[in-house]
Amino acid sequence: MIRQLWAKKEAFMRCNKGATAIEYGLIAAGIAVAISVVVFTVGTDLVALFSGIGTKLTSATASMTTPAA
Repeated sequence: MIRQLWAKKEAFMRCNKGATAIEYGLIAAGIAVAISVVVFTVGTDLVALFSGIGTKLTSATASMTTPAA
């Protein structure tokens, strides 16, 4: 009985499946943090860019629908 318990303990100590899962989890968390930093840093610039494009499109379509005198 003691030998079986000892063998199970040794098998458990050699198993590294949990460690691999934790490593992948840490990698995924690091990637998520990097994406968040990039989005929050560049996000305000993107809002300004798309707002400018939207304004130009609105003025362009308004000038196309207004009849020339």
